Amino acid sequence: MRISRRIESLPPYLFAQISRKIAEKKAKGEDIVNFGIGDPDIPTPPPIIDRLCKAAKDPANHRYPESEGLPELRQAIAVWYKKRFDIDLDPDKEVLPLIGAKEGIFHIAFCFIDYRDVALVPDPSYPVYSISTTLASGSPYYLPLTEENNFLPDLDAVPAYILKNAKLLWLNYPNNPTGAVADLDFFNRAVAFARRNNLAICHDGPYSEVTFDGYKPDSFMQAEGAKEIGVEFHSLSKTYNMTGWRIGMVVGNAVMIDALKRLKSNIDSGIPQAIQYAAIEALSGPQDCIQEHNAIYQRRRDLVIEVLNNIGLKAQTPKAGLYIWAKVPKGYSSVEFATDLLERVGVVVTPGTGYGKNGEGYIRLSLTIPDAALVKGLSKLSNWRDSRRRLKQGVDFT
Repeated sequence: MRISRRIESLPPYLFAQISRKIAEKKAKGEDIVNFGIGDPDIPTPPPIIDRLCKAAKDPANHRYPESEGLPELRQAIAVWYKKRFDIDLDPDKEVLPLIGAKEGIFHIAFCFIDYRDVALVPDPSYPVYSISTTLASGSPYYLPLTEENNFLPDLDAVPAYILKNAKLLWLNYPNNPTGAVADLDFFNRAVAFARRNNLAICHDGPYSEVTFDGYKPDSFMQAEGAKEIGVEFHSLSKTYNMTGWRIGMVVGNAVMIDALKRLKSNIDSGIPQAIQYAAIEALSGPQDCIQEHNAIYQRRRDLVIEVLNNIGLKAQTPKAGLYIWAKVPKGYSSVEFATDLLERVGVVVTPGTGYGKNGEGYIRLSLTIPDAALVKGLSKLSNWRDSRRRLKQGVDFT
């Protein structure tokens, strides 16, 4: 048999490679602490689970759901956006539930990208933005995110010959992997840029509710004219610890929403209705759990930053998100340092190059790790510093 060229050229998914390496280590009986993957360890709040269990017992929810989701869920999403961001959304035309935000992020490329079309993709960024563009027969053009530009893309630096074929602009704030944030002024400038160049904007905003020190991110949809040229992807995964239930949403421009809805109606059969009812409970019920979870993540953030500083790694303290973006020590590449941590002290981190060329020189650490494992992992990181000192002194510590 012959596999398609698009699959043959497709790199393995970053986290799949990490998982295999961890499995190999564990099979040898090694003690591994994993800071690699951003999957909340805190359970889904009980009221959401109770609603899920109740809905699962209703035979009406055992049948095929509709691709566009329950009207009650679309309404709940619209109400949540109104309460949180003061944005008015038409639940029938400007809201679409998704089988997790990743699914919609991947599929929307096929709604806009044709052969040789270009998507403007931040670098570093979530790999799905560029992979979906490539699989849709387009080309990603990378927008460097650096400390010097506060990890915001310099939109005015995009060459005219690139803009001629560009169809989409991807944005993601609070940012994964850098932890950077963007204000409404930046979003307004992005909308103006998109209008000038006939672009659609896709903003990925799943970390807007994971915040620290009283910070409250803006939504891209709050920008003036945002609904005229763009959509925002969001998820219940990070806000309510529902990664395993696979449910998210996209809101905004009605034409873009309709295009994605038409594509999805030919691909999937919608979200299981019991999960949709759980999502309604999450969005409409008490929101106290968000602040409780954020207090846990903030405490973990502070512990990680302290240890990183102690071992000589420079890392900015993020205002939002689940990740720490840290510079690797001099003399290491991202992969070399991540490998050294795994081999020397059994700590897994994600090399920055997994998110693009401009991720070189960094690693990403996730805060979604149980407290006991976090303490153990930080102790291991401190041991790495000590082992390096012994190595410089010529002592064999292996």
